[in-house]
This record gives sequence, C-alpha cells and structure tokens, in this order.
Amino acid sequence: MTDSLLEGRTVAVLGGTGPQGRGLARRWATAGIPVVIGSRNAERAEAAAAELAEATGGQVSGSDNGGAAQQGDIVVVAVPWDGHKELLEQLAADLAGKVVVDCVNPLGFDKQGAYALPVEEGSALQQATAVLADSTVVGAFHNVSAVLLDDPEVDRVDTDVLVLGDVREATDLVQALADAIPGVRGVYGGRARNAHQVEAFTANLISVNRRYKAHSGLRVTDV
Repeated sequence: MTDSLLEGRTVAVLGGTGPQGRGLARRWATAGIPVVIGSRNAERAEAAAAELAEATGGQVSGSDNGGAAQQGDIVVVAVPWDGHKELLEQLAADLAGKVVVDCVNPLGFDKQGAYALPVEEGSALQQATAVLADSTVVGAFHNVSAVLLDDPEVDRVDTDVLVLGDVREATDLVQALADAIPGVRGVYGGRARNAHQVEAFTANLISVNRRYKAHSGLRVTDV
C-alpha cells in the first residue's frame, strides 16, 4: 500500500536508464507509484519505460531529462557525477518548487578501487542545493545496491536508506519513498551538511563487495 504522503505524486528519475535509476524506477513502479524515466536520449528512456511497465504492471513513461523534470512531483537525480552540476544548472527552472532527491556519489576509481572525490561545495547534495536555489533538495539512496534494485528475482532489498536534508516535511516524504520499496527503511540521517560522509561511504561498500563478492548495504540498529 502506498504511503499517504505519496498519493497523487509522480516520481521522475533523471538518469533512469542507468543501473541505479532504473532499479529505483523498477521498485517504485512495482509499488504502484507513477514513474517517469528521464534520459539524455528520449527514445532510450521510452524504450526502458515500456520494458519496465510490462515487467512490473506499473505506470511508467519515458522522456528526455527535461521533460521528466517537468512531469515529476518528486525528482530523483541518479546521473553520473561528472555530469551532475551541468545537468542541474540546465534544469533549474524545471525543478523549481519541487522536492529533488540527490543520490549521486562523487567517486573516483583506480587500481586500488573506489575512493571519495573532493567537492568544492562539500558534497553532491550541497552542490545540488547551491544550484537549485528554488527547490527543496534531499539526499538519499546513496548506498543501495543497483544490482539488487534492478533484479526482478529479488523480492526484498534488505537495507536502510539514510535521508539527509534541512526541511522536515521533505525528508519525511523521501523516507516514505524509501519505505515503499520492500525491505528498505528510510532513516533520517542528519542535515545536508552531513552528506559528504554518506556519499563517501559508498566507496567502502564497493570495497566490501569486491572482497566478499556481495551486494552490501547499511543497517542502523536500535531505531
């Protein structure tokens, strides 16, 4: 059953043809939440949407990222870090007045594995907040396995999602969005200024996955 906070709301996923964005779209469509998949290429987005609609029985449509941003009541940013700021600058007007969920991890990769990149604003979430002055930006879904999210054979994704932001109503909404995925729990993780370590922690999880051939996640105890 969809949380009352989500009733009547459409979720747009920018970068929805990538592994993480597609996986999140799959889970929300399965939960009965209308989803718009965004991509740089509208045809690619429409093809992915048709496939997910058939697989989930959900309401899924596709558009370019600009069209998806316009259609979404809640807009999830799941694009590569190297195109993060540029895309948000282009779509700032389309995202005005909306809750924007940033789940981008600024990571680099070398022979030793993944590592956190420095961000001038402090984190991807703080960068998005600076660019999107007329939006309410929340950070979430940084540490969730894209492989598990997009696997139709996986019924439950057993993990917690840390939700970060400065507006209580917005973080409550995004916690409900996390709770809509079976096995997932949204947990308030602090204000936007605390996002850096949550984004960077993904590098640690990638190291865990490489060592143990796993799809690790995060659980918060005693909450």
